[in-house]
Amino acid sequence: MKIRVFPALLILVVMAVTIRLGFWQRDRAHQKEALEASITRYESAPARNVTAAPVALKAIEYHRVRAVGRFVPELAVYLDNRPYNDQPGFYVVMPFKLSDGGYVLVNRGWLPRDFNDRTAIEPYATPPGEVEIEGIARADASRAFELGQGGSAPHQKIRQNLDVKAYAAETGLSLQPFVIQQTNGDGDKLVRDWPAPTLGVETNYGYMLQWWGMAAAALGFGLYAARRAAKKEQAANAEAASSGGQSGRAQPR
Repeated sequence: MKIRVFPALLILVVMAVTIRLGFWQRDRAHQKEALEASITRYESAPARNVTAAPVALKAIEYHRVRAVGRFVPELAVYLDNRPYNDQPGFYVVMPFKLSDGGYVLVNRGWLPRDFNDRTAIEPYATPPGEVEIEGIARADASRAFELGQGGSAPHQKIRQNLDVKAYAAETGLSLQPFVIQQTNGDGDKLVRDWPAPTLGVETNYGYMLQWWGMAAAALGFGLYAARRAAKKEQAANAEAASSGGQSGRAQPR
């Protein structure tokens, strides 16, 4: 049987690419599993103090943190479309001026929306003076899907999302590159029932199986096509041999 070079090469390329992508998704899943283990370890570790000294996001994300300072309520931002128990509401995000200088953004918690006026903010309390807060360092204050940037335009109280760097440029504040998801405090009408971080490990394993399934399908298709080609070649050879024999018997003496 003659092997057709181009189809065989194409199938090998498809198999190589899909197998490699499957391994890449597996490696991503392993990385996320290691991060999940780290997050579990951080939960029982002592809280880290946040000061004006810059801290890299990678060095502090998901860690328990503590900060001392005062809130800046006049610069508060309300993140829209953040439901809680199927009730619409906002996340209240506010700069926090650290006692030794510098600022950090704090996601103080969830606030229900006014049903009569979606732009109205329900009253809540902000502690005056210097306070101590505790929470979890996160890369942002949560992200919601939005089309374009209209819902996150600068200088708006109610927004869809809030980027730390963009907000620092907008306000001129020297912000840390992370947001504290506040866990302590009560009596301010804010809900702090934070959802656990989801890293999507199962999704990566699902993609891994899909890619490897495609590789197996490409191999199966290649073997099937090769078998059909071999059968056609055998049938053609048999027909040619039969035709040649009949021609030889039909020759006159």
